[in-house]
Amino acid sequence: MKAFWGFVRKEIYHILRDRRTLIVILGIPIVEMLLFGFVLTNEIKKVNIAICDLSNDEITKQIIKKLEGSSYFRVTSYLTNIQNVEAIFKEGKVKEVVVFEPDFSRKLTKENHASIELISDASDANFSNLVVNYTSAIISAYTKELNNTLQGSYRIDPQIRMIYNPNLEGVYFFVPGIIGLILMLISALMTSVSIVREKETGTMEALLVSPLKPFHIIVGKVLPYVLLSLLNATAILLMSYFVFQLPVKGSLFLLMLECLLYILLALSIGILISSSTNSQLIAMMVSLVGLMLPTILLSGFIFPIENMPRILQWLCSILPPKYFIIIIKGIMIKGVGLQYIWFETLMLILFTLLFLGLAIKKFKVRLV
Repeated sequence: MKAFWGFVRKEIYHILRDRRTLIVILGIPIVEMLLFGFVLTNEIKKVNIAICDLSNDEITKQIIKKLEGSSYFRVTSYLTNIQNVEAIFKEGKVKEVVVFEPDFSRKLTKENHASIELISDASDANFSNLVVNYTSAIISAYTKELNNTLQGSYRIDPQIRMIYNPNLEGVYFFVPGIIGLILMLISALMTSVSIVREKETGTMEALLVSPLKPFHIIVGKVLPYVLLSLLNATAILLMSYFVFQLPVKGSLFLLMLECLLYILLALSIGILISSSTNSQLIAMMVSLVGLMLPTILLSGFIFPIENMPRILQWLCSILPPKYFIIIIKGIMIKGVGLQYIWFETLMLILFTLLFLGLAIKKFKVRLV
């Protein structure tokens, strides 16, 4: 028995000396608890909305103040023409536009009835429903307060209009995210084991004594996987269109170029992982675990980024899948062109250059 407890103490000392094991055992549960605790929420916070006030009277100003004064909305734009609604949605700046009809105050006081049009971007059906419901609740509370103050029976009816996805179909929401997730995981996984395989089989030495430079070796590793990943992307897009009936309203050529850019980015991440490890198993685990969780939780795939704490929103900004999902939704659902997604495209290019540069540098440090 004494020998047994001595063996147990030896294992405890071994774990305490291994910092990486301690980080995995103690750090990952804390990180996951914080992420899920802050990300999993049905509330909305500081959602950007726009106002189109065609009446501009005292009552409409009071309702706008109610919306601005809540913790749920932030009025970022004021439109003078209802024709500008679709343009502002394509820019991705707002999630909802509140439209007050002309002569709103006069109709309410004379006819005891007026209407407000709530136009929402329904590319994310669940979030769009939340935004509309919260807005309707604030309008309803104002109407009740107005009736109590004036001893009247006024009625304000929200007229709801969902654009891009009027039937609130779920595929408009989850298919773009799945495309981003699959391309990231498959592309990164394929290349993450490529250099490690050369190390384990002993063929890396032959590459090192060859006239090829590290850049040539890495690019040579990436190119065959680019073709395979493009085949994957084509199959995924065909399934999205024919199986899930997700339309492609924008340019198909632009969509494929963006997919190619995202694939190059994912392959660069895989090469960086491959250059940093000596085991195919570790490379695969890092690719699956290290990329899957951030892509699902912190890209806007499932949980709206607007609902997250500010620090997590900053973290989302340094994750490439966020930008690709915005691009996919913009081209496929909204039919936008490059003029609306140039910033996201630029971010993907910068991320690709960054990860490819780090992979080449890491390759030199470890193998030359």
